[in-house]
Amino acid sequence: MKSRRMKHEGVLHTALSCDDILCNILIRLPPKSITKFVIVSKRWLHLICSSSFRHSYLSRWRVGFNLLGFFVCNSLYLGRPKGGARRPRSEPALPLLSSSREGDDLKFSGVLKKLGYFIDSSDGLLLCGRHPKTYFVWNPITKQQYKLPHPRVHFEELCMAFIVEDSPDDEICYRVVRAKCESRFEEVYVVTIETFLSKISTWCYSKLRCSSTISLSPWTSGTVIGGVIHWYAAQGNIAIYDPYHHEKHIALVKLPGPFDFDEQVLGESSDGCLQYGWSCKAGLQIWVLEKGFDGYSSLFSTNEQTILSWSLRYKLNFKIMWRKNPTLATKCVTRKETEILAFSPQDSKSVFIRSGSSIYLYHIGSGRMEVIQYQGRGSSILSDFSKVVPYFKRAWPQSTLCCGGNSST
Repeated sequence: MKSRRMKHEGVLHTALSCDDILCNILIRLPPKSITKFVIVSKRWLHLICSSSFRHSYLSRWRVGFNLLGFFVCNSLYLGRPKGGARRPRSEPALPLLSSSREGDDLKFSGVLKKLGYFIDSSDGLLLCGRHPKTYFVWNPITKQQYKLPHPRVHFEELCMAFIVEDSPDDEICYRVVRAKCESRFEEVYVVTIETFLSKISTWCYSKLRCSSTISLSPWTSGTVIGGVIHWYAAQGNIAIYDPYHHEKHIALVKLPGPFDFDEQVLGESSDGCLQYGWSCKAGLQIWVLEKGFDGYSSLFSTNEQTILSWSLRYKLNFKIMWRKNPTLATKCVTRKETEILAFSPQDSKSVFIRSGSSIYLYHIGSGRMEVIQYQGRGSSILSDFSKVVPYFKRAWPQSTLCCGGNSST
């Protein structure tokens, strides 16, 4: 019996010493278990944190996101024209309303003072800078910043997008897209873009063709779903661009209904579709752009005319919402205008709502609201020109031992 047990333990040890076998075992375990196994050894930590295992695991399991806080973006300063409003020295360029310990560490580390204004985030990485030519990418794991080379082309007005890409060699890979915004009074069928690729550390110039006249909304950041970029465009349209598609084509999709609402947001639904939410004084609606049999791929073919349909998923009356949450419906709250703020990542049933300086997470299925507590309450988001953007990082084990990438410059 003893020799049989020793033989069994030997076989088990040999199996667990093989990375491929160990990966095959770990990939079958739920997310709550994975986070516990990183303390077994440095080898297990490195294996679980590696990009290759992370990519394989996330293709099989849905892993949630952690909310670190909210960045406040003031449109008066971003892309400020000559003679435009100057930011007072007392007002930080990159204010963070922290809602977590990790957010607190970032806020008080001093690094935000070096990055300029907030532009976008992707998988926890921050894209910041000052238009039109100074940009930084900051890595929250390595605590390092990378200054991008100056773009080659000057755009008077532009919008941007930021995509973190999977990399098999554990290097942090990403692309930054700058798109020129033309005047709405000109009939333009082309969008000029410049893309920075971290793998080759250079900007690449290209032109995207559109089957109809197009004008992108300036000083906005695109919503990225599965590597596909979605920008707001003029006349109530969404411009959709797939940087990985062989055809350099950008498609326009009409937003559902009127498009002059007080607030509107884009996000990813639970089933991987583009979702669009708008709010007015009375309430909000959430719509989803249904996919075709090939997803959204047919939109980028110049030989096909594809019409995709929107479906209304949720409709909410703010008065009913407050009535169901009487403890939150104080006089202070009801005097303030309620508006949609952002979607929770890859979630169709939770939405962030702002009322004055208060931020809530509303759960559509149950009708329940929860208050989001944050540092610096109310002091930085009273301006009508302020856009509040949640900052998320995927709830995945991370270690500096597993991270390659660029060092600060």
